[in-house]
Amino acid sequence: MSPSRLSRLESAIRVVLEFNEAFNRHDVGGMMQLASDDCLFESCDPAPDGSVYWGKEAVTRFWQDFFRASPNAHIEIEEAFGIGLHCVVRWKYEWADTTGAKRHIRGADIFQVKNGFICEKRSYVKGQPECS
Repeated sequence: MSPSRLSRLESAIRVVLEFNEAFNRHDVGGMMQLASDDCLFESCDPAPDGSVYWGKEAVTRFWQDFFRASPNAHIEIEEAFGIGLHCVVRWKYEWADTTGAKRHIRGADIFQVKNGFICEKRSYVKGQPECS
């Protein structure tokens, strides 16, 4: 692998890790600074196919609503690796349900990063169908 290709892979993984750090701070602005204007987000809810959001405005609204509904949301990255323009992250997502009970699911996201910005985030989950 050429040094320039390796550098692009490392850069993509860094962008995705920064996105996750902003997620854990519930910093939607910080998350969206790392996304392209024409970004696509595919959520895991509702099962089985999820929902698709296109463009920064729609994706921003999704995350704002998500954190309002799940104020204890936290993602722990279990593994991350890059392939071409893509970065794959295996994660454990934790939250508290309406009774305050701690819950979690595991899943994976496939990110596409171009020119230093996330242009796609597709989420896949195993466990119960709801993600928040």
